[in-house]
Amino acid sequence: MEKIASDIIIKPIITEDSIDRLPGGKYTFRVAKDATKVEIAKAVEKLFGVEVAKVNTISVKGKEKRMGKYTGFRPDWKKAIVTVKGDKTIEFFDGLF
Repeated sequence: MEKIASDIIIKPIITEDSIDRLPGGKYTFRVAKDATKVEIAKAVEKLFGVEVAKVNTISVKGKEKRMGKYTGFRPDWKKAIVTVKGDKTIEFFDGLF
């Protein structure tokens, strides 16, 4: 069963580090844990109408959190740094830098 693009790209990540990468055509997204680089590239191309040059993925471990004497963990998640070809940009990020 083919995955839907909006199920692969969960949300954009807006941090100081990710905003510093925007002029270089690199955009950061939180993605589904089981998504591959090819699926992420196709989803970004479909959702935002840009051509993807490269995708880097990072599996992020969940932080340890405490509630009184009990300890637990936030869930693990995956992020992707997508490099876009050419001068075309993703409109969502245009006002950030």
